[in-house]
Amino acid sequence: MKKVRLGTTDEFVPAIGQGTWKMGQDPAKRSQEVQALRDGIAHGATLIDTAEMYSEGEAERIVADAVHDVRDQIFLVTKVWPTNASYDGVLRAAAGSLRRLRTDRIDLYLLHWPSAEHPISETMRAMRKLAEDGSVRYIGVSNFSDELLAEAQDALGDRLIVCNQVVYNLQNRIIEKRVKPYCDQHGITVMAYSPLGDGRFPEPGTEGRAVLDKIAAKYGKTPYQVALNWLIAQGNVIAIPKASNPRHAVENAQAAGFELAGEDLAEIAQAFPLPAGDFVVRRL
Repeated sequence: MKKVRLGTTDEFVPAIGQGTWKMGQDPAKRSQEVQALRDGIAHGATLIDTAEMYSEGEAERIVADAVHDVRDQIFLVTKVWPTNASYDGVLRAAAGSLRRLRTDRIDLYLLHWPSAEHPISETMRAMRKLAEDGSVRYIGVSNFSDELLAEAQDALGDRLIVCNQVVYNLQNRIIEKRVKPYCDQHGITVMAYSPLGDGRFPEPGTEGRAVLDKIAAKYGKTPYQVALNWLIAQGNVIAIPKASNPRHAVENAQAAGFELAGEDLAEIAQAFPLPAGDFVVRRL
């Protein structure tokens, strides 16, 4: 598995991890979801992303089942919901996530969205406390603009923001305008959620899909693997596709096992141009 440096730390993590959004919604699928995570882990996708709000905590419990006997091999990421982003709320939320994950530490703890209610300075003060206590190893954010990243870093002082988790896929490259350049310049790793478009992958018969299909055939890969590989080829990017199907989890992990040629990267970029507009901040 290709590795990516986490921020400016000495930690290197898989370029392709595993997301868990919507896991835990259907009890009948629980064993399959656990197995998908375990099969992904077996193929090097040992970074797992979850959140307290995913299925009201059930996704974290599924992760706990999947990693219980391999915890030390796993880089575990979870997130606090913005309505819980007060100082005391963050501490309570972290304690709840630790219980559901059945672990003594969170490797990377993120503020899930900018909060409409609680100032970033208060949230970061709690994050710093968790890091000082050892409950959290690294601090990050999610869905933050470049301006909010600067504000969060100022609030943390000498503790570093190491990650900004944002939507990033071929059909939504908006972060390349300002957010990703800021992250690259300041040593903040981009973690791409919905890297395959969250159910809106380019349809067969479209121009973009034709390009992906052609390049996939050249490398003996799937168009999904090509799309993931293109993302991590941008540098300073971790992709976290979610797969409830074990076969798809393995396929996703194996997307890091080849290198697209420069002309292929350029052709894909041309087929999926930058959208109009700019990154829009949502506060929840």
